[in-house]
Amino acid sequence: MALSPLIQQMLQSGFYPHPVSEPIQLIQTHISYVLLTGDYVYKLKKPVNFGFLDFSTLDKRHHFCHEELRLNQRGATELYLEVLPITQAGNQYQLDGLGQPVEYTLKMRQFPQETLFTSMFEQGRLCEADLEKLGRVVAQYHSKAKTNDYICSFGEISQVRAAIDENYAQTKRYIGGPQTQSQFDETKHYTDGFFIQQPELFTSRIQHNWIRECHGDLHLGNICRSSDKILLFDCIEFNEKFRFVDVMYDIAFIIMDLEARQRKDLGNAFLNTYVEQTGDWEGLQVLPLYLSRQAYVRAKVNSLLLDDPTIPAAKKEEAIATAAHYYHLAWQYSQRFAHSSGNSIAPAQPCQGQLILMAGLSGSGKSTIARQLARQLGAIHIRSDAVRKHLGGIKLTERGSAELYTDEMSQRTYERLLELGIVLANQGFPVILDAKYDRQKLRMEAIAKVQRHQLPLQILHCTAPIKVLLERLASRTGDIADATPDLLEGQQEAFQPFTEAEQAYVKILDTTQPFDLSVIDR
Repeated sequence: MALSPLIQQMLQSGFYPHPVSEPIQLIQTHISYVLLTGDYVYKLKKPVNFGFLDFSTLDKRHHFCHEELRLNQRGATELYLEVLPITQAGNQYQLDGLGQPVEYTLKMRQFPQETLFTSMFEQGRLCEADLEKLGRVVAQYHSKAKTNDYICSFGEISQVRAAIDENYAQTKRYIGGPQTQSQFDETKHYTDGFFIQQPELFTSRIQHNWIRECHGDLHLGNICRSSDKILLFDCIEFNEKFRFVDVMYDIAFIIMDLEARQRKDLGNAFLNTYVEQTGDWEGLQVLPLYLSRQAYVRAKVNSLLLDDPTIPAAKKEEAIATAAHYYHLAWQYSQRFAHSSGNSIAPAQPCQGQLILMAGLSGSGKSTIARQLARQLGAIHIRSDAVRKHLGGIKLTERGSAELYTDEMSQRTYERLLELGIVLANQGFPVILDAKYDRQKLRMEAIAKVQRHQLPLQILHCTAPIKVLLERLASRTGDIADATPDLLEGQQEAFQPFTEAEQAYVKILDTTQPFDLSVIDR
């Protein structure tokens, strides 16, 4: 179908009161027209009603243009400029003209497409450091996100389930196309089981104020670099229930997006940075549900393109393949984590939970090895330094006082570490507890608890010559750890040797040598 006369005119340079770069590029989604003119972008909402969004009237499109402008000030202030009316005189349309508006457009500052995280990924320029920085940016974004009793009500099972069930209802017609009946049935069976088996988890998320006014569509295509900043743009403005969500809903979009692109290591870098910043390790229990949901939503969005008569046939073929990929990924998550929801269907590739304890003096390379391991295993890496500071109520970048390092606080820190490790390993996550573990009592408590829960356990004892430890500590910058070289002598004296009972779990790693992952039992 031909483009509307308005869009045809917006593809002409004479429509704009400023210079443009020709040819003007048109990008279509199932809900929007986006025109790239050089310095500025103009976005129009399509007059559609999909149930989950309604842009069917001019007043509604006007309202949601302003909502989009308002909400995106949070993550990308410099990109979002103003909402402008479009008027009509005869057959001619005019931007910001006099008279009665016939349409509205959101004007934004255009940024180079190569700064999009999707472009950076495709060009091989998206690295682990970028994802770690993104983890800190999103953590800060969520820390400022609004929450109240009304917003928290969207975290109730009835609300979360209704949104997920709506996705299933809206995609039944694609079974036999990009979706298969068995994938549909088993993915839905997993989410149904999750809601039935874990009601207390949703209650806890509400009680701890983790339901907030989030972004709602936080995938790589909605993230870009501007100078040295990372901007989060194009958040959900059209439906509260897609924006008033658990913070893990946002997190899941980025992780799923990277895993869909076969880069689980980058997803792991983002995830571990984010949860370390927020201290929300318990939130990982609900993450599998949202990973499956977000993959399913990407499948749905691509499926909806098949019903749009303005989309060219070649684009529809591409949409079919993309939708099929995401439907399959949503199903894979349901299989991987099926046991955590009480699913009666035996998963094809269940995720095996396990616990790895790092041990060694400060500067011995524990965190470096743990980080490498986490990327390879897809493990949750929990550092005692972060746990201790969250317990003490201080910023991770703040140096702890003597009160933070009392015996009592150390005991609380190790108890919290082990508690988190057991909870997450029981959910199917590999978990790395990164601490000195210098006392036999601490290690034996971990062994006893792991045995009760019948979880695999390994202890990695990291070592290096004292001269190397001193050099590493003296040169350490920008890390959350507070240890200094003067503490090493005391740590050496306090480190208790491994007992015969512990030795069965221990592997010694010389961290002055290249790390070989094959020494780890997988």
